[in-house]
Amino acid sequence: MNILVIDIGGSNIKILATGQPERIKIPSGNNFSPEEMIPLIKENASNWKYDVVSIGFPGIVKNNKVITEPVNLGDGWKRFDFEAAFDCPVKLINDAAMQALGGMKTKRCYSWDSVPD
Repeated sequence: MNILVIDIGGSNIKILATGQPERIKIPSGNNFSPEEMIPLIKENASNWKYDVVSIGFPGIVKNNKVITEPVNLGDGWKRFDFEAAFDCPVKLINDAAMQALGGMKTKRCYSWDSVPD
């Protein structure tokens, strides 16, 4: 399974997919919306193959849903349908939790369905 990983930040959106040698940074900002983000990601990842998307979001995420609008980006994140936008399964997690999960040094592996919210 190939995964597109997206780290949403107030200055940049960082993306990387399974098998790709380098991440790509996309500028964001205070008024940046998900409607602006999706086409930029699709353009930058157009040559990458991915089956699912994992998103680190800078706000409260619960049960795979954005609960609070981010303070460092524009509006529209709470009501945005990421799965429809990417046309594949999407797992949302708080960005700090994603960093912690990615930095874990353990033999335990998570399956797509068992990654904590």
